[in-house]
Amino acid sequence: MDEVIQVTQWLSSITPRKKAKLFFFTTHADAPSPMVGSNDVDTHEETQLPLATTVALHNFKNIDEFLKKKVNTFSCYNVIENEITKTDYEYLRFYSACKYLDVVPPFLDLEKISAIQNKFEMTDEERDYRLLLDSADLVLEKVCDSLKPAGVSQMWTALRKDRNLIRGVKTIDIIGFLVDPNPTGIKECLFFFIVRFLQKADKINRVNTNRLERLIAQCDESSSCEEGKTIDFIIDSLRFYPTGLYPFGFCLIMCVIEGRDGAMQEIEKTMEISRHLGMITHTEKNPTKETIELVKKELMKPKYQFYSSFTCWFMSHGDSNSMVLADGETIEREWFLTSFPDISTFQLKPKVFFMVSCRGANKFSLKGDEFEGQSATCDYYDIGSALIRNRMLDITDSVRDISYVQPMMDTLVAYSTILDHLSGRANTHGSIYVDRACVLMSENISRGRSLTEILEHLSQDLHEILQETMDEDRIVYKQACHYDSFFRKTLKLPYTRHPKEDVHSAPQ
Repeated sequence: MDEVIQVTQWLSSITPRKKAKLFFFTTHADAPSPMVGSNDVDTHEETQLPLATTVALHNFKNIDEFLKKKVNTFSCYNVIENEITKTDYEYLRFYSACKYLDVVPPFLDLEKISAIQNKFEMTDEERDYRLLLDSADLVLEKVCDSLKPAGVSQMWTALRKDRNLIRGVKTIDIIGFLVDPNPTGIKECLFFFIVRFLQKADKINRVNTNRLERLIAQCDESSSCEEGKTIDFIIDSLRFYPTGLYPFGFCLIMCVIEGRDGAMQEIEKTMEISRHLGMITHTEKNPTKETIELVKKELMKPKYQFYSSFTCWFMSHGDSNSMVLADGETIEREWFLTSFPDISTFQLKPKVFFMVSCRGANKFSLKGDEFEGQSATCDYYDIGSALIRNRMLDITDSVRDISYVQPMMDTLVAYSTILDHLSGRANTHGSIYVDRACVLMSENISRGRSLTEILEHLSQDLHEILQETMDEDRIVYKQACHYDSFFRKTLKLPYTRHPKEDVHSAPQ
């Protein structure tokens, strides 16, 4: 069959709503860079004009033409070995979006998908199409689904009132002030236009969504929300890090085995819980400085930009400032923690570090006969009123910026013990902190708890446990853990376990 006819038949089989979503996912706002074939040319026309004309004319002709052009580009594209191009990235995004929406063109060359995945050096686990979807766009899709056409229309009206923001933007004028978003698919096009416009204007990104939240907050709840949804519910959904789809993220486990009883148990537990949470996991036993540098270099590869979060477990001996590596060398804990968050592939994404080592020799000792022989080793304030708000600073958009981000932002560091103190371990099971952390995360996976809630529970749980030193003094003591957070959103653990066998990948 002629390819033009095939493409026409494929487009005619897609509903307007799915066309709008396919366009949105395909024109992803934060494409990885630098890449061969990418440049800084403004893609305003390509990403916003088709949406604007569709809303204004109630006609999907321009979106159809855009999708046809994409399909034709991919059809003629020759996969070049070694180089990763902009088209490679777009091809993977287009395929994953089609797979997600169940509209994969029957004529799409899946062998090219496999060849591109080879260029990205993707493992079998990483060939799951869900890895290629942008989790932030999926959250925005759910927000759109929660709003009625009237709600999106009210957002548009609120946006049009911000004259400083829309001045001189031609696509705004194409749509006009009054919009009828009721025809099928028009609501989605208008919402996605608003989102891409705010992204291009540097007003929102995958972490900073305040400007979008403020537009939603101006909607009338009775007419703007789908059944069962509320304005608060919709806004709250934007205040979590977007990590909802498989995989939950990438997990790096580094564990010094030499001279650490139970270290293999630590590895098994952390691997089990990371896979239970739906993470793709890599383990480094007995890491050295060279190992760490190689891992950092590996994490800078383009494929890691598809991950939505990063978690690292580092387990070793240590003191107040440093950690002991497998070859006896030490590294400064602060150097380790500041070098990983600066990796560009995980910018604007949550990064969690579990630092499991002693940070000194001090102990919170318990004295008294009752402790002998006992050992584990053997309210909200409402600031919504006008009166209070009138006393607050008026922070205008002109003094806000989301373009420059301090490297440690979106990072959380969890320590197994407080400064200058021991981190306890059992002879056969390794770190007690690791054991309790894995247990609590496993127990809370179906409850929708945030990571910080679990860490607070862990702090309570660990501090109840009596431990005993292994020396001749046999001192009974307690351990206190804590965390430092630079998070700007809440990181929730998955509601359900991601089954390992639930994988959809392109043919090898």
